[in-house]
Amino acid sequence: MKFGYWLPVFGGWLRNVKEEDMSISWNYIKELAQKSEDWGYDLSLIAELYLNDIKGEEAPSLDAWSTAAALAAVTKKLEIMVAVRPTYHNPALLAKAVANLEHISNDRISLNVVASWWKAEAEKYGIKFDQHDDRYARTSEWIEVVSKLWQEDDVSFEGKYYQLKGNVLQPKPSRKPFLYAGGESEAAKGMIARQCDGYVMHGDSPEGIERRIRDMKERREKLGLPPMKFGVAAYSIVRRSESEVKKEINRITNVEASSSSYKNYQQWVENTQLENELSKRDYSVSNRGLRTGLTGTPSQVQDRIEAFQKIGVDFFLLQASPQLEEMQRFSEEVISPLNH
Repeated sequence: MKFGYWLPVFGGWLRNVKEEDMSISWNYIKELAQKSEDWGYDLSLIAELYLNDIKGEEAPSLDAWSTAAALAAVTKKLEIMVAVRPTYHNPALLAKAVANLEHISNDRISLNVVASWWKAEAEKYGIKFDQHDDRYARTSEWIEVVSKLWQEDDVSFEGKYYQLKGNVLQPKPSRKPFLYAGGESEAAKGMIARQCDGYVMHGDSPEGIERRIRDMKERREKLGLPPMKFGVAAYSIVRRSESEVKKEINRITNVEASSSSYKNYQQWVENTQLENELSKRDYSVSNRGLRTGLTGTPSQVQDRIEAFQKIGVDFFLLQASPQLEEMQRFSEEVISPLNH
């Protein structure tokens, strides 16, 4: 089992706690990433949003791509998974940038391909916002283009969304970057099965995750494609007693409809097609992370991780608050014992 985490580019993950002691700064990000390598973490996901989804759109947030380039230069082992929204990036230009990052990082760059959901953000940045299935059609074409550019020379392409004539991309990456994606609609799952290497899922129980893994495996087998990697989002709370765990969960889940980020939640629900109904408790932390159940005493969390491992989960993408302290605790109480 590998352990990854979301880089805190928004200054935290809690929608009801204004200050989480996680500064929105390069210094904090750098310290966290470098220490995480020593703590046994394997990868970090950098979300790409130009507005702050967690603390409200007026709050600051860090840019994903310049942060990824900086981290590639100051880390040694960490896989840097950068979220990318095709709506915002010409595929040829992005393919060129990623190829360069591959060389800077010694082949540690991967992409989490995301079909945009935040209409208001797109409008504020002058970006055309497609309807749901059109976003996935664009994304599928975008993946086709970047994949060709990383592997072939003199690429021409004539599609609905993108056109290229005799493209030259050198130097190429030494390997094709790994492509992850997530989504629960039929359009999303069909595209991911055909074109991606890994499937990342919102938090859920082992039973719910097992159903999704089984579905994706069947899709891949019908297409004659190799197995995928499977990852799950989770919010982690590790304490010495169940009463301490319950106290912390109560503290972080009392989000109110009046909070500064609640209207973002409404837009997200409107512009995505989710399998399960969301509650405000789910939205208190990002990506339905509490549903995964990595909350409890060290032994309870270890048992839960083993349950996910048995059904085919390859890695977790963790959130915690405050992140430095909680990630160190998780490393000492959970990762280290599991590795020995």
